Amino acid sequence: MKSVFVVALVVVLVAELRYAAAVTCNPEELNACIWSFVGVLPAPTPECCTKLKEQMTCYCDYIKNPTLGVFLDSPAAKKASRKCGVRTPNCKKASE
Repeated sequence: MKSVFVVALVVVLVAELRYAAAVTCNPEELNACIWSFVGVLPAPTPECCTKLKEQMTCYCDYIKNPTLGVFLDSPAAKKASRKCGVRTPNCKKASE
């Protein structure tokens, strides 16, 4: 029984690694969220939520970009992420 669990865990981890490797960081993928990020829409669209989930591995890089960070680090963007069930990562280094 224990070996079945270990095999299942390995399969899940490999699938996650493949998915993470398959994501291409492209901030244009978040265009579906722009109206939620600036507070025009009270709730993000389903497409926005999908794109947020897909691009989460790139989020810290986006926030560090001065042009994108203004939108992504805004209270409205954080609210949209919460409504999508996406946890905004802590992008600060431990030394900061």
